Amino acid sequence: MGDWRERTELVVGKAGLENLACSTVAIIGLGGVGAYSAEMLCRAGVGHLIILDSDMVTESNKNRQLLALNSTVGVLKTSVMERRLRDINPDVEIFVINEYLEEECIGRILGAYKIDYLVDAIDTLAPKIALIKYCVDHGIPHVTSMGAGAKLDATAIRIADLSKSFNCPLAYILRKKLRKIGISKGFDVVFSEELPEREAIVPVEERNKKSMVGTISYLPAVFGCICAQAAIAYLLRL
Repeated sequence: MGDWRERTELVVGKAGLENLACSTVAIIGLGGVGAYSAEMLCRAGVGHLIILDSDMVTESNKNRQLLALNSTVGVLKTSVMERRLRDINPDVEIFVINEYLEEECIGRILGAYKIDYLVDAIDTLAPKIALIKYCVDHGIPHVTSMGAGAKLDATAIRIADLSKSFNCPLAYILRKKLRKIGISKGFDVVFSEELPEREAIVPVEERNKKSMVGTISYLPAVFGCICAQAAIAYLLRL
């Protein structure tokens, strides 16, 4: 049997394939964006993946999340993701972290690894800010996903430096809060220039969550694929 990566080699070359196989990428959050990103990185041949999430699959995830099936409801997302990735590439090295990421534990959790690139796919503001600060302070190249909710147009998704993002409420708040700690640019974000549909946002009272945002099936997947693109482009120095 031939190497399952032979078609990837045609576009990145033998050296590129070897570079991906030797690289370590962390995916923080395995929801609608992160799971797709992790799978695309695995299929591209990234040899070492760190996956972090504390949640279980729920029924409400089924409209948009790769890991959400009738058979996986109630199962840890990291467990479903690990099985799926190993079924794609049995040789991939996977580091599984079943923890909720909080500022005081980021160093303990991520400091144990040599990370070549990090995908931030978490949607809660406080840990997102803390994670970005950790990456900036420790020189970890990363991309961070903005909000994929309340939007429908996949062709409006962009990747750019944080300072150049617009029409995204999450990016606006993030820029404002990061400026207070001395961070205003220097890393890519994936965002949509489409204005959010206000009627698709309803208030809720949950842990670290003040609203529920409507989401269409394909938008988080595209966000995740572009995050994977950013990681691969960096690893290949494209």
